[in-house]
Amino acid sequence: MAVKIRLKRMGKIRTPFYRIVVADSRTKRDGRVIEEIGTYNPKAEPSIINVDGERAQYWLGVGAQPTEAVAALLKITGDIGGQNTMKFAEEKRSKEDIFQDALKELHSEPKSDAVTKKAAAKKAEPKAEEPKAEEPAADEAKADDAKADDAASSDEAKA
Repeated sequence: MAVKIRLKRMGKIRTPFYRIVVADSRTKRDGRVIEEIGTYNPKAEPSIINVDGERAQYWLGVGAQPTEAVAALLKITGDIGGQNTMKFAEEKRSKEDIFQDALKELHSEPKSDAVTKKAAAKKAEPKAEEPKAEEPAADEAKADDAKADDAASSDEAKA
């Protein structure tokens, strides 16, 4: 009996998930198996490969032939002639840790005057208006001159 180590497809239509199995070479792809020795999820980032190395070595030792896909997976895991070159995903931070870090940042901010943008704009405007303050004084001087002229003309009219 010829024994193969191959992939058994599981999962949904666009989300394949494979089991690494030992089966008779004459059985169907997803048919009866002798033993399941691992799993392979190609959709995860990076791909997830779990193989029971001892069982894989046993079956290879008794003459089971891996398919090309399984041979590539076993090379990545280091079960066939080589080093383990698997990449592992970074651990996700828990929501609790993220929340605690956000609280620390919130409380560690330097406390300064509570100045809004409007208040800051009002403070900046008077400096820009100082030259304008001189112009109304000039207008007042003109108004004073006009009053003086009116008073002089009214004095002349009375005389």
